[in-house]
Parts: sequence; structure tokens; C-alpha cells
Amino acid sequence: MKTNKQIRREAKHLFRLCQSNGSLNQDWARKAVDSILGSKRRGYLALAGEFERLVRLDQLKHTAEVESAAQLPADLRVNVQANLAELYGPGITTSFVERPELIGGMRVRVADDVYDGSVKAGLAALERSF
Repeated sequence: MKTNKQIRREAKHLFRLCQSNGSLNQDWARKAVDSILGSKRRGYLALAGEFERLVRLDQLKHTAEVESAAQLPADLRVNVQANLAELYGPGITTSFVERPELIGGMRVRVADDVYDGSVKAGLAALERSF
């Protein structure tokens, strides 16, 4: 039976093979999954699961969620998108969400990175300091 270390190594190798110009090629990834599932070799389900985890992590790295208390004006949206593209690369997808509970300001989330400039976060920090 294959160990988790071997499965992770194979999944990473397969993931790297599915990349083109630094981004994941969706067609190649689908073919890789079809090939894994069609082979039915020992540990194929674990390999497919680890490969899927790597694909999800990659998608999170290229997706930004911008939360704000009110709808942002179009010029500010364009500015935020441009800044995110400068920081994370031109392939980032940005979605804008209204969250009235933030009170004011905005929160930007890209994978594990969170930039919180909301009034709610400021009030929580002030509360902790007392």
C-alpha cells in the first residue's frame, strides 16, 4: 500500500504537469483525474483526493472576495481589482459582496490572506485593548 507521503508526492507531480504558464490548465486537470479514476490502481482514490485538494487550493489563490458594508462605486471597484492584480497576478478573479454587519470599510480575502479594514474589526480591536 502506498504511504501518504508517496501519494502527496505523486499528486504534486501530477499537479505540476497540469500547469501551463504558471496557471492550471483545466482541460489537462480533467484528463488527469479521468486517467487516475480509470486506472483503478492501488491508492487511486487517495491520489484523486489529494489532487483535488491541490486544485482547490490553487483556485483559492486566484479568487478574491471583497466584502463591504455598502455597494462600492465602480471606480473604487476597478481600483481594488487593479491593486489585487498587481499583488496576486493578472489571473485573479474578484467578487464583491455586501455585508451590512461590517458597518463601514471593507474586508478582502484571498486564500489565507485577509485584509480587514472594516469598522467592525476596528471596534473589536478597541474592545480587546480595554
